[in-house]
Amino acid sequence: MLREMGLELLPPALATPAEATAAPAQDLAGAAAEREQRIAPPVRPPAAGAAPAAPTTPAAPIADGQRAGIASLDWEGLASAVAGCRACGLCESRRNTVLGVGPARADWMVIGEAPGEQEDLKGEPFVGPAGQLLDNMLRAVGLDRRSNVYIANVLKCRPPGNRNPQPEEVAQCEPFLRRQVALVQPRVILAMGRFAVQTLLQSQEPIGRLRGRVHAYEGVPVVVTYHPAYLLRNLPDKAKAWTDLCLAAELMDGGGA
Repeated sequence: MLREMGLELLPPALATPAEATAAPAQDLAGAAAEREQRIAPPVRPPAAGAAPAAPTTPAAPIADGQRAGIASLDWEGLASAVAGCRACGLCESRRNTVLGVGPARADWMVIGEAPGEQEDLKGEPFVGPAGQLLDNMLRAVGLDRRSNVYIANVLKCRPPGNRNPQPEEVAQCEPFLRRQVALVQPRVILAMGRFAVQTLLQSQEPIGRLRGRVHAYEGVPVVVTYHPAYLLRNLPDKAKAWTDLCLAAELMDGGGA
């Protein structure tokens, strides 16, 4: 069983008896004024001719011409484009972009939804508890993120508070995902979670109706399954996810339709 991740709370500082004794109002005011003069520098107007502070670069959606350029990038160029992307508002709150992890060419490709808090901190997909479950699932069929499976997300930046991806955010990130698939050249894609499935298949059907069949994205067979984070909350569905993983493995062995 995966251990829950918690936050350690520190107790508030306790005031000493001497600090709890109120000083006369005039002494407090004088001390505060003296401390402010000692710490805070005087406010001066900007010097004549000084350059104003540079404003934050606003988000700028990807234009059609840029989409065509993304489709021709190599791995180095794609990583650079993602790291500098400001196509939607998620660029304002991210710590790191999360491109993907795995070999540049792989027969298997796993696509999830969006980075979470741990992924945003580390810059790698699926590194929290859900990532540990995914690694265990992949290991059961002989896969490892460092050697023979490429893992990515639809979104390359974390939505604030791990909220659901917005349609306009998915639309801006889709050219990057499309190029990743073209570079990896997988033989099978495992789509994990509702937003990954909807993005790849352009379908609003629930996962339960899409499971058990072979779909396609950019000519690559796609197997639909549940997101590991969902499985952590719904343990009985782990058996269904294992069935989905076996279907993908059968495709790799040439036994699927």
